[in-house]
Amino acid sequence: MRSWNLSQRGGAYVALLVLVLPVLYPSLFSPLGHASPSVFSEWNAPKPRHLSLLKGAVQRQISDEQKSELWSPLAPNGWKSCVRPANGPVPENTQGYIQVFLDGGLNQQRMGICDAVAVAKILNATLVIPHLEVNPVWKDSSSFEDIFDVDHFIDVLKDEIPIVRDLPEEYAWSTREYYAVAIRATRVKTAPVHASAKWYLENVLPVLQSYGIAAIAPFSHRLAFDNVPEDIQRLRCKVNFQALIFVPHIRELGEALIKRLRYPVQPQSGADDEYIQMTVNKNINKGPVKFVALHLRFDKDMAAHSACDFGGGKAERLALAKYRQVIWQGRVLNSQFTDEELRSQGRCPLTPEEIGLLLAALGFDSQTRLYLASHKVYGGEARISSLRKLFPLMEDKKSLASEEELTKVEGKASLLAAVDYYVSMQSDVFISASPGNMHNAMVGHRTYENLKTIRPNMALLGQLFLNKSMDWYDFQQAVQDGHQNRQGQIRLRKTKQSIYTYPAPDCMCSR
Repeated sequence: MRSWNLSQRGGAYVALLVLVLPVLYPSLFSPLGHASPSVFSEWNAPKPRHLSLLKGAVQRQISDEQKSELWSPLAPNGWKSCVRPANGPVPENTQGYIQVFLDGGLNQQRMGICDAVAVAKILNATLVIPHLEVNPVWKDSSSFEDIFDVDHFIDVLKDEIPIVRDLPEEYAWSTREYYAVAIRATRVKTAPVHASAKWYLENVLPVLQSYGIAAIAPFSHRLAFDNVPEDIQRLRCKVNFQALIFVPHIRELGEALIKRLRYPVQPQSGADDEYIQMTVNKNINKGPVKFVALHLRFDKDMAAHSACDFGGGKAERLALAKYRQVIWQGRVLNSQFTDEELRSQGRCPLTPEEIGLLLAALGFDSQTRLYLASHKVYGGEARISSLRKLFPLMEDKKSLASEEELTKVEGKASLLAAVDYYVSMQSDVFISASPGNMHNAMVGHRTYENLKTIRPNMALLGQLFLNKSMDWYDFQQAVQDGHQNRQGQIRLRKTKQSIYTYPAPDCMCSR
């Protein structure tokens, strides 16, 4: 009986604690307001690692002249977008059907789609709308039709290659499941990375001629960037910059987010969608507000893959090592370099704290509107709090849109990434916290449109953040000196570099 009373009393204490905690610590239970990764996603998230720099950044003073220069658009660079029309009509008869199976995230698949069109052109084949594999990390089963406007895709390319949504009945057996259970003569799985046009003519064309169909898997990064005919290069650019547009509901959501970023609404308790829209319309008369799109790729996948130390101690290092093993099954190993060596080589993604310090050092003040283009932040709100302290006007999809507006994209990583891509293309400035497919795609597309895009000098920043004795003034000066020519200025593609990151001169013409 006594033990039952003690148990009951203990339960009462727990209940009392649940009631009292929101009063004593309201921040734990109140909405996070703006861009808001879960506060509970990481209990052991580390404290800020650059406290002295944070203090200087919070107290920073930015001159009007510096602000004006920072936000000014890029001057004409002597180049213009240049995608010529097709040379002639599409042949009535092709060699057969080409299928490709694309893995990776949205932007890797985007590049694969461009390459698939190019390979179909090389082989005089009919392209079947590409199949997008389910990403093992994001578990997103979105199809091509879920993301991209198929009718627009086919129409823009109708004078280049024939494209079909589905295979005719006689080839209906050629499915993902068909190739998963056995070795098939119609599957090409030996395409080397960056294969030449000649390789496809020698190895895939015979399959097409024998069977009328060839299915290429894997197909990521399977076409070279060098020694490719000029018309094929221009076609890849045409696909990337003209044929691939998102489905209408993604574009509509993106436009709504952009409108709310440019014409912000002060939060009102109980405000409905109609009130928000009226306020936005009223603010249009005041003129648009400029904003920065920040691609903050700092999820567990990125943190684990980098093998860097992010200040979470032994427990975090062990957790990330285990995650590497589970997700990549030994294909991504623990680094043989020390954390200092990785950082000095620029091989560690910038944390939210570090990208905030970079933006502050470049001259962005606390009134800067920041659009956070990201999926999940590893470490949750505790990890992102320093960035929010520097840039309190930070927004993301969830803070700008209603639950109803997000219904079609919620929980679908590729669709969420498509919304971020759309908004990022309309931003006044774009910056990414780490190299990767989104960074590369944005650099290429925004270069094509001559839009300001800041490329972090990762090696320089790694060395600066390792210097714990550096004060704010020296840090700010070093950052500005190291990024003078990294804000979207045209760079011509070099051998082995991707045309999707460096579109000049393949996709552009000098004026």
